[in-house]
Amino acid sequence: MIFTRSTVLSKPRLGFCGGACGAVLAVGAVLPCVVSSAASKTNVILCMADDLGWGSVGYNGAKIVKTPSLDTMASEGVRFDRFYAGAPVCSPTRASCLTGRNPYRTGVFTANCGILRPEEITIAEVLEKHGYATGHFGKWHLGTFSKTEKDANRGGDRHPELFNPPSAHGFDVYFSTESKVPTCDPMRKPAEFKPGESRKLGWSSLGDRPTKPFGTAYWTSRGKVSENDLGGNDSALIMDRALAFIESSVKAGKPFFAVIWFHAPHLPVVGPPKYAAMYKGQDLITMQYAAAITAMDAQMGRLRRELERLGVSKNTMLWFTSDNGPERRTPGSDGSIRAGKLRACKRSLLEGGVRVPGLLVWPDGAKEPMVVDVPVSTCDYFPTILDALGLTLPPDRVLDGVSIMPLLRGERFNRSKPINFVYGTQMASVSGKWKLYLSSPSAALELYDIVSDPGETRNVAAKHPEIVADLESRWEKWFKSCEDSFRGKEYGSSSYDKLRQKWPGLKKRGGGRIGKR
Repeated sequence: MIFTRSTVLSKPRLGFCGGACGAVLAVGAVLPCVVSSAASKTNVILCMADDLGWGSVGYNGAKIVKTPSLDTMASEGVRFDRFYAGAPVCSPTRASCLTGRNPYRTGVFTANCGILRPEEITIAEVLEKHGYATGHFGKWHLGTFSKTEKDANRGGDRHPELFNPPSAHGFDVYFSTESKVPTCDPMRKPAEFKPGESRKLGWSSLGDRPTKPFGTAYWTSRGKVSENDLGGNDSALIMDRALAFIESSVKAGKPFFAVIWFHAPHLPVVGPPKYAAMYKGQDLITMQYAAAITAMDAQMGRLRRELERLGVSKNTMLWFTSDNGPERRTPGSDGSIRAGKLRACKRSLLEGGVRVPGLLVWPDGAKEPMVVDVPVSTCDYFPTILDALGLTLPPDRVLDGVSIMPLLRGERFNRSKPINFVYGTQMASVSGKWKLYLSSPSAALELYDIVSDPGETRNVAAKHPEIVADLESRWEKWFKSCEDSFRGKEYGSSSYDKLRQKWPGLKKRGGGRIGKR
């Protein structure tokens, strides 16, 4: 479904379906959006939180946390109510954002697994060739930054084949980490923990107490560890560099592509004191968690103000999402912060693991505030952005995403393919209002009407065997095409041979793998 904000209460929704969803749900008037004719000058920013759940933002009814900047984006721009991360964990989703392809095609099966292969074509590479300045800021998690220095989860001399910085994928400038860092004073951790603090979950602001190195560095486009002062709010540190890049690009008269991937609210959460003070009365971890989200939200507001000051707010596509649902046993998953009743969380292909906040503000291309209630995915970034800019899609790659420009123009939109997922023992397929889910190869297939039952409480597989059969058959063909891509059908096996990865198939619980149920 899609409808402009002005039609929410007074006019019927206009529903669009694709694949196995059947008939159109409802028909009503839609105010069209005008797309700028100066597409070649459109700037693009991809912002992403880390482990931020669908219900952990104010505009989706979060119980405690305050996100005024995101709430304003939701009211002024395009709000995607059924926006899906490419996977239920971080690295795979990040690969999907940049390539428009499911990460199983490239061997990024889970976090800390594989790399974004150099043969893949990224948005940054395409736009760089068309005169764009390109920059990456924040969490990378698609390869390492050093073959010699120990860094984060995988960096160093043990796995030189994993060396894969953003500069290998079309980014001229970067200020990035290989993986997670604390959300305040990101390079340090306490020498000793106070009561209520946790090495895994988080701690209060360090202040003047003794500290130790956290073990993850910020790397720059010079291939060096950043030696600047890296204390304070991590989200602000990222935005400082992103805004300098954007301003430099504008002054040089170049369009820009900026990827801003925050660490918040990934564990360990540490709330900047200014924001932690807003949540006094909560337990220590809830206070830090909420503060980290609000501190990140403030940087989104800062970004929008700077785009306005620089005179480029109208012709900039500003996207925001999360890489997956909230981590287990955090305030984002246990109900103290989140709203709604989505099942499960990070690492699950149920809605709570992959349904995430999704926003777009683009005044030149989406003039009317709009709510979209059809499935949209991070895989859709690549084809949508190229479509918006009038650029041709690579002819030699299978894309899992589709352009949603018709939605932004207020036109009828029939998604040509389901949004498919695979992770560990699980598979899922979303098409229109239907979602097929399998918890493991030995389990029974489940089917949910996500529109009427977003909490996935009523398995209706027995009532609709024809829909189950159709989605299962299409998923199996799709999964075989992913294996073909992984083994090098599109660009050879150089990376496949170098990384020595094995195709995992759909893993059985308790060990073993199969390629098909």
